Amino acid sequence: MEGALLMNSFWKRKEENNRFTYNFSSFKKASIIVVLMTSLTINMGFAKEYNKENLNKIYHVYVGNEYIGAVSDEKAIQEIIASKEKVASQQFKGLSIDASSAVKIIPEQVFTNETKDAETLSKLKQSLVAKSDAFTLLVNHKPVVSLKNTEAYEKTVQMLKLQYVSQQELDNLSKRQASNNLPELKDGESRLLNVSFKQGVSGLSQKVTPTDILSPEQAVKFLMTGYLEQETYKIESGDVLGSVAKKHNLTTSELLALNPDITVDTVLQIGQELNVTVAKPFVTLEVKKEKKVAEVIPFKKVIEEDPTMYKGEKVIKQEGVNGKKETTYALTSENGTQTSKVALEEKILQQPVDEIEVVGTKVISSRGTGEFAWPAVGGYISSGMGERWGAFHRGIDIARPSNYNILAADNGVVVAAGTSGTYGNRIVINHNNGFTTLYGHLSSINVEVGQVVEKGSVIGIMGSTGNSTGTHLHFEVEKNGSLENPLSYVGR
Repeated sequence: MEGALLMNSFWKRKEENNRFTYNFSSFKKASIIVVLMTSLTINMGFAKEYNKENLNKIYHVYVGNEYIGAVSDEKAIQEIIASKEKVASQQFKGLSIDASSAVKIIPEQVFTNETKDAETLSKLKQSLVAKSDAFTLLVNHKPVVSLKNTEAYEKTVQMLKLQYVSQQELDNLSKRQASNNLPELKDGESRLLNVSFKQGVSGLSQKVTPTDILSPEQAVKFLMTGYLEQETYKIESGDVLGSVAKKHNLTTSELLALNPDITVDTVLQIGQELNVTVAKPFVTLEVKKEKKVAEVIPFKKVIEEDPTMYKGEKVIKQEGVNGKKETTYALTSENGTQTSKVALEEKILQQPVDEIEVVGTKVISSRGTGEFAWPAVGGYISSGMGERWGAFHRGIDIARPSNYNILAADNGVVVAAGTSGTYGNRIVINHNNGFTTLYGHLSSINVEVGQVVEKGSVIGIMGSTGNSTGTHLHFEVEKNGSLENPLSYVGR
């Protein structure tokens, strides 16, 4: 019991001590805060008085996001800006020049002025570039060329189109689009349906360095070739077409295409300049047209066989006549090269007429039958075989026929056809069975050496060539190389 009372008395005294300690600490903190606040109030009041008489103003300079430095005089900054704009305006007349928009000036009040004006202003002169308002042409959202304004941009787009279509075609297209009228094309007439960029072409207003602004003519050249100036190469000792092409990552054929005035046989001269510029267009102009053209429909050649005609003989039974048609085509080209040609409509004006050729299929045997036919159309024997006028007459003469056709006495092959001494024009036929026959004094010959003839076919015309007293046929027969009397084998 006594122990418990002692414990309670201990804890009670400890609690009173803690309260005292806490209260003393709180008092101490409050005192310190009062002292600090008093000091701050005194200092702020002092600072207000000090600012009014002793603070300095400096100017921090930025060009874009780059910190240039601080200067003590804003006027010096403005003088540099004005100078930049004046020089650029004189150099690039007609352009709207601006240098101030790139500069940010931030003032600050300071107790001590420690700026390095000369160094900062020198750095500003080097960093600051006067710029001009421009309208930049974008290809697939990427800037490619900058132009003076939207008018120059529109002119550039128009000039790009005029690389591959005429102004009249563009004007007619605009009129048709406005009137929504599409008249029928005439024969040989074409019209523009559309001209457009295969890439996305747009424009954006922005400020650029004046030297980056191109004229519409320069912009067109750059957009179509990838170069403002043509790159040339001067021939050096030892150069040949292949080596020059390889130096510039070209094939020989590509180099020749770039220089149409030379060929593979041209001897290159030292110092001679060759164009080695390969066009790398930024834009592709797709042109769509339609065109109506008159076209020929070729006639067909039809072959008919005739078994009654000899093989090798041909007769035109019907002359061929070409037909006519009108075709309307849809034509597509890219940068002047045709990529597509599709027939939209075809109208037949005249059907073609087939040519019919009749060819013989009858095969003539080159071997004789052994029986001879009378070699003329009628007539009589005006002179027989044997002695005549002090000489030997080798055959028979046939005169006064119904017509002058001379006929092959039997199947055979022509082994001679032409002029021969006293016979005049004569034909010799080998009948391939031991017999040959000769036909002399002809006025004309209708066969050739090597030609197979059929018994009874016309081989020539009766005449009076060579040693002859009048129009007649001299006819001879040989058997195995010996003369035979024709009358022993032919009959009328």
